[in-house]
Amino acid sequence: MSTYAIGDLHGCHAEFVSLLEKLSFNAANDTLWLVGDLVNRGPGSLACLQEVQALGSAARCVLGNHDFHLLVVARGGGKLKKNDTLSDILAAPQREQVLDWLQSQPLAVYENNALMTHAGVLPTWCAEQAVSFSQEVQTALLSERSGDFLTQLFGNQPDQFHDDLEGIDRLRCFVNIFTRMRFIDANGRLDFAAKEGLESAPDGFTPWFQYPRADALQLLFGHWAALEGQTPNAKIKVEALDTGCVWGGSLTALNMESGERISVPSRQPRH
Repeated sequence: MSTYAIGDLHGCHAEFVSLLEKLSFNAANDTLWLVGDLVNRGPGSLACLQEVQALGSAARCVLGNHDFHLLVVARGGGKLKKNDTLSDILAAPQREQVLDWLQSQPLAVYENNALMTHAGVLPTWCAEQAVSFSQEVQTALLSERSGDFLTQLFGNQPDQFHDDLEGIDRLRCFVNIFTRMRFIDANGRLDFAAKEGLESAPDGFTPWFQYPRADALQLLFGHWAALEGQTPNAKIKVEALDTGCVWGGSLTALNMESGERISVPSRQPRH
């Protein structure tokens, strides 16, 4: 029995299947943790959703920013972007079934002292807070007013969490932290402009994983392909799992018991 945490799929279905074969993954005994961004950019977004959904309780997934983009386009009035590869989902006969499943996923998964989110977690948040904040967003996603929530979801403000945030501002702040965060300042303020490697840090901002924590939590995240799976000078126990499969890199799994990393090469053009 093994638990594997896998980086961003981004619609790279062939590589996902190849990685599961390399792992000799057995859904009856093993478990997958997926760090989100199952869809977009790659050629097999619908197949990725169906593959993960078919695994049932053997797969645990969190939502990423591209997953939210799909939900906003499908149910919140958003528009497709030039490089999106979501049309197969939007045109599928089973569209509503896979969208319902995706919309039911959390933003944080916590078990055995390991916390998985798509982009990271603020250094001041404990695991229990992260799960509680995730549940607030999940409640909004599953409510009868979820369409209104998705319509108002996108935006960069507020860019800093405060306990007294309410309503859509509070929920948008949670989503941005869990799914978009890279660099923060000493007060936990997010920068949304810098998306490259560590050298792109704005003045006064530092990668979120270079701030110390008060606990020994193991953190798992994806989102930041430019890191190539590395977290230099990390002050915490952390694993970066997005190794840029959709950009021509690789798709990586972490054996959470042994710490071993297993990868398969991308079949996508190198960017």
